[in-house]
Formats: sequence, C-alpha cells, structure tokens
Amino acid sequence: MSKKKDAPTGRGTADATRRDGSGPDGGGPGKTGEVSRRRLIGTAGAAGAAGLVLGAAGGAGGYAATRDDEPAALTTVGSTEAMFHGKHQAGITTPLQARGHLVAFDLAAGAGRKEAAALMRRWSAVAKALMAGEQAESGRGHDTGVALDAGPSSLTVTFGFGRTFFTRTGLSDRRPAALDPLPAFSSDQLDAKRSDGDLWVQIGADDALVAFHALRALQKEAGSAARVRWQMNGFNRTPGATDRPMTARNLMGQVDGTNNPKPAESDFDERIFVPSGGSSADSWMAGGSYAVVRRIRMLLDDWEELTVKRQEQIIGRRKADGAPLSGGSETTAMDLDKAGPDGKLLIAGNAHARISSPEKNGGAAMLRRPFSYHDGISDDGTPDAGLLFICWQADPFKGFIPVQRKLDRGDALSPFIRHEASGLFAVPGGAAAGEYVGQRLLEA
Repeated sequence: MSKKKDAPTGRGTADATRRDGSGPDGGGPGKTGEVSRRRLIGTAGAAGAAGLVLGAAGGAGGYAATRDDEPAALTTVGSTEAMFHGKHQAGITTPLQARGHLVAFDLAAGAGRKEAAALMRRWSAVAKALMAGEQAESGRGHDTGVALDAGPSSLTVTFGFGRTFFTRTGLSDRRPAALDPLPAFSSDQLDAKRSDGDLWVQIGADDALVAFHALRALQKEAGSAARVRWQMNGFNRTPGATDRPMTARNLMGQVDGTNNPKPAESDFDERIFVPSGGSSADSWMAGGSYAVVRRIRMLLDDWEELTVKRQEQIIGRRKADGAPLSGGSETTAMDLDKAGPDGKLLIAGNAHARISSPEKNGGAAMLRRPFSYHDGISDDGTPDAGLLFICWQADPFKGFIPVQRKLDRGDALSPFIRHEASGLFAVPGGAAAGEYVGQRLLEA
C-alpha cells in the first residue's frame, strides 16, 4: 500500500510559483536569474517524472533546468510513500522500484534470541522512519544526511529470516517446513559466500540516494549484533522513463514479468501469502511470504550474437512488445497448441515461456519481482551482469521449486544463464502498529 506524501516545505517553491511563472494567486512571475540549488534539485526530480507529466517529449528535462519559472516542489516520484505497518510487509506487491539493495547478515558469535529481538526492534524503527521520509536518528549515531532534500521515493524495507536463524536463536521448533533447503539444480554454480544468511533485507526505492541511505542506516544499526554476509545492488527502469506504464525489461532486452499473478485475481493471496490458521509453530508467518533469491548471471555476449528471431524462439515471445509467438498482444494468453504453416508449434516445446507457464506446472505460480544488476567487466572482457531474481510465494515447494525443476530439465534459455548465488527466506507478515517485524516469532 502506498500514498502520495504531501510536499514538505523547504523542498521547492511550487506553493509560491506555478509552472507558468505566476504566483499562487495568478500574479506575476517569481524571481528570475541564477538557478538556485533548490531549483536544480526540484528540476532534476521533475525530469524523472517527465514521462508521467509530459509524455514522450524528448529533452523536456534539459529545457526545464534553465527555465525562469520554478519547478514542482516534490515530484510524483519523490513523494510516493509506502506504508510500514500493514497485513503484509512492503516490497512484495509494491510496484517495481528503480533501485534496490539486497543484503544478508549473520548474527554475531554469541548473539541469540534476545539480541535478534533487539536488532529487529531497532531495524523496524529505522525502516518506519525512512519509509516516511524522515531522518533515522537512533542510539547508534546521527542520520548520515545522504537523503536530505528527498522525499520517501517509494522506499520499502523488507525483512526475512533464513534457515540458520532459527538454530542460532534457539527457535528450531518454530522453523517452518517450507524453509527446508532448496534442491540442487544442474545449472547451479553457487558461491556459498554469496548465498543464504541468518537475516535478509530487501531495500527498494525510486531514488538511488534514498536506497543507499537506507542500506547504510541499517548496516550501522546492526552494530555488534550482526555482520554483513553478502550484499548485492540492483536497478530497474525509473518510473516516468516511458510514455506509459510498461512491464519491465531485463538486460537481455526481453519484457519480463508478463505472466505474473495479479492482486486482483481471486486466488492471488492464496498463492503468494501464508494464510492464518496454520499450525501453532507457523502461526507467526500468517500474512507473510517466502522469498527465493537467485543471482542469475546472463551470458550477454553469447545471447547478443543470436538473431532477434532466434532470441524470440528461445523465449517464446516477441522481443518488441512481449506478445506470445502464437499471436496477440503482451497480455494475450499463450496458445501452446497453435502451429505454423509448417506444422511446427509456434511456441517451441523448450521455449522458456512454455516451460515456466502455470499451464505446464500444475498451476504453480510465484510473484517475480527482480532487479537487474551489473557488477563491472570480468577479466575476460565479459560483463558481470544479469538478474537478481526474487520470487514470492506461500510455499516454495509449490511455487519456485517445481517450476525450476522443469526449467532445469530442458529450458532453451539455460545455455545463456548461470545461477551463481541462492537463498530462501521466511518473510513474516507486516508489523501492526506498535510492533516490530518478527515480534510474533521472537516474543512468543
């Protein structure tokens, strides 16, 4: 759930001057001359929302930077606020954000349930403040000021627990069966140092500084209770960069996420969130979900050597618009039985879209919510880039695992990707007012 946050005073002058230069009462233009720092900040933000306001007008942002009239005080991108409290944690059904950080922590030697509860209490307080666009003052030091002048920018902070967390906190009897280890897959080349972890945090925001600010604040707040095990940085298209809302593309250039379950579907909650009324051991997970996290490297040099037609055959969808090769638009249901004039299936038997479709997996579904990543150029000249794959489901043994097993056995895309890190985390439901995330587990 999110809302548009009212523009705070001091972040611009939209209340004093309209875009045509007139004052709030329709009077004369505001002061002209040297572009002030406040105006530059506001204009830079406004350029990010240009797609929302101006459509596809190229160069509008550059023009606005030298106009005499004042920009909006806080743009749509900056003012959108996700709610910390709620039935579910934010960052699961929240629309894709432009920037993301994934970070796993291990509890320090000797730290147990008491220290974990104190940490989750501190982390929740920091997340609540930052998601509201406020500073993160705490006993660990003053706010770094990294995100001063910015609004909440759709910041979400999502917390999860790994399998080892329960052993370290003496809560093994409350570890859900759904956290059993993922099976090995033939395409796995996993780096143990970048996999798993006691605690997992997903940070997303539509501004890079806001996202980094949250990452830094949470790292500081961990103090001596936990240390970083691994950390990954991701990105997506910035809201407003297209002339209309569109499904995101991955670094292969493919539209990615078309077949995602939709919240409006009658069985969405059943597939994605853990229901209430489960066993007493699992009751703390009511309203929560399970996140499978995979760092998937894309072998882009090999992929880009293929013709667009061959890429489309491997995926089973048109590259230009994401429509299935069986015809229609992006949202048209795939006709998996449709053949071409030569009698061959239009969507090949090993096409990625066919093998991963719910129709071919007994209705298995997961909510995919990834970030792309780029970690530089390897020594051999190939880009270390790909997908930080994150999927959400009520039970990974009914969502990710059966689908990945089928992909592992014959997906045409497999030669062009490599799974390099993996993790599975129990993400509890959202905190009620006055609670911290995980309280129902740690204080039961």
